[in-house]
This record gives sequence, structure tokens and C-alpha cells, in this order.
Amino acid sequence: MIGTAWPAMRRAFGAPVGDLGLVLIVATAGAVAVSTLVGAGMRRLGPPVILSLAAGLGALGALGFTLAPGLPTVAGIALLLGLSAGALDGALNTVAGLSARAHLLNLLHGAYGIGTALGPLVVTIAIVAGSWRGAYLALAVADVGLAALWARSRGATARPATPPHRRRTRLDGRVVGGMVVFFVYTGLEVTAGQWETSFSRQHLGLPAFWAGVGTFAYWGALTVVRLLLAAVRRPPPPALLVRAGGAAAAVAAAVIWWQPTRAITLGAFAVLGAALAGVFPALVTMTPARVGRREAQDVIAWQVGAAAAGGSAVAALVGLLIGAAGFAVLGPSLVALALILCGLERLVWRVRAAAR
Repeated sequence: MIGTAWPAMRRAFGAPVGDLGLVLIVATAGAVAVSTLVGAGMRRLGPPVILSLAAGLGALGALGFTLAPGLPTVAGIALLLGLSAGALDGALNTVAGLSARAHLLNLLHGAYGIGTALGPLVVTIAIVAGSWRGAYLALAVADVGLAALWARSRGATARPATPPHRRRTRLDGRVVGGMVVFFVYTGLEVTAGQWETSFSRQHLGLPAFWAGVGTFAYWGALTVVRLLLAAVRRPPPPALLVRAGGAAAAVAAAVIWWQPTRAITLGAFAVLGAALAGVFPALVTMTPARVGRREAQDVIAWQVGAAAAGGSAVAALVGLLIGAAGFAVLGPSLVALALILCGLERLVWRVRAAAR
């Protein structure tokens, strides 16, 4: 949502374009911090409690955005949204990842894609109606509803979904390498999604409506492909999804860099979203086999924390580059991230093979 809201938000606060990176960094700090506690929290309290608390924090953060008088307040409140996102992502991905059902992970991330596709439209409607603040009020209401639903489910699933273990998970090469892959992947996905609206309006010269539609197409393509992967009886192997997705993403990013026409450039963003769709769920699916099922209880949450860090830190870094050199740097930045992702994924699997 914030990527689409940012052009209007920064004008209201008199903030430069690159300050979006500051908000993302603060949110990242919260997400990364809480990801280290998710595994232990679920073993002790159970997933419904963790999810209810996370949704409650999200409601407080969204309400704070609605009432914020200026950018410093927005940046401070972003910490609550980061804590909420980190706990939600870590808990949901851990439960789904340990289920050994690839279609469940694709369905989960398809639902994520629905939210990220609708978010830009909700913000666009709010802006057309008068203010971006209305979008965050709607988000606060939705989070309150989620907190209540998860609280009601506590009795049915009071016991933790993952078995307890006492052995301490070590940060060896397989674990750290996987976290770096998640860092780079989410950096690519979030950077494209967060900066597309500003890129379309300020670099391509598109009006707010078409810029919003373009961002919707990016997240929409990502969502549709994930839902299709969840629906098929035998989805492609996870390793193939990661490698083919990374290669296709590099090609789409190259077209964004090329910018032959405005329409083709917007279409390339949609292709980029489709190419990335299967990568994150596939990476989560491969984690138990790569590090072991017991260790995966902690490692999946750590990977999600690394993903949150990558999404915010990389988007913030690209924002600094945009502030210094203009939006022409977005295309080459996306190409570089896609190529790094392809190389790192192969390196991590070599580390896994060596560990055996």
C-alpha cells in the first residue's frame, strides 16, 4: 500500500521521494527483530495467539498512519507494522512450510498476492475520494477482524502446530545461505512493487489512474500464477520454479531497463510479477529438505525475517539511488537483483550438497 500512497503522502508531508526508504527501514527493524522469536513463541503459545497479537499490532499501526500529522510519526509507527508483518509472515510460513504441502504454500502466497494487488487499488480509490488516509483506516478495520477470527480459533488449535525441540538451531552455511537468497529475492519483488507507481508517474509520465493500474497488474500477475500453482495437481518441482522464475525475471527487468514504449514497460512489470510468483513458496518448500525438519521450525521464520530485511533494505537502497540519479536506475537495479538471485540460488544448493 505505501508504495502507491507515497507520492500523495510525501506531498502532504513535504518529504523528498527517497524518504520512503526511511519508513521501510524502520518497518524492517521490527520485522527482523520479531522473526527471531516466532518459532519459540509458537511452540510456547501456539499459532493462533501469535497471529492474533500480530493482527492487533497491525491494527494499531494502520490507525496510527491514519492519524499521523507528519513523516516522523509515520516513520515511528512503521515499527508496529513491521512487528505485525514479521510475526504474521513467520508464523504462517512456518505452519504451511512444515505441512509438506506445496499447494498450501502457493495458496497462502496467492492470498498474499490478492492483498498486494488490491492494496494499490484501495489506495488509489482513497486518493480519488480525497485522501490516502482512508486506505489505512480500512486496513485497521481488517486487522481487527483478523485478530478476532484468530482469537476464536484458539480453542480448536490450542496446541502448537510444530513439535517442541530442545536442540539449538545453528547458523551454518546452509542456513545463512538460504537467508541471503530470501533477502535478495524479496528485495527484488518489493523494490519492483514499491517503486513502480512513482516510476510510472514521474519517469514515464503516466497519470495516477494508469500508474495504479500498472501496479495492480504487477501484483495481480504474481497472484494469478500462485493461485494456478496451488490449483494444479502436480506443480513443477520447486527448484525448477526458482531457476526458471529467476531467469524470466531477469529478462523482464531488462525490458523495464530498455523502456521501448510506456505500454510495453508496464507489461514488463506484469511479466516480472508472473515470473517471481512461484519463487518464494518454492524456497520455503525446499527448506525442510535443505536444513532438516526440526531446524526448519526456526529457520523458516529466520528466512522470513531475512526476506523482510531484504524487501525494505534493498528498496531503501534503490530509493537512495533514485534520489541521487533519477528513476533511470530502477531498471538496471532490477536486472542486477535478478541475476544475483539466480547465482546465489545455485551456490546455496552447492553448499547443501557439500554439507551432505
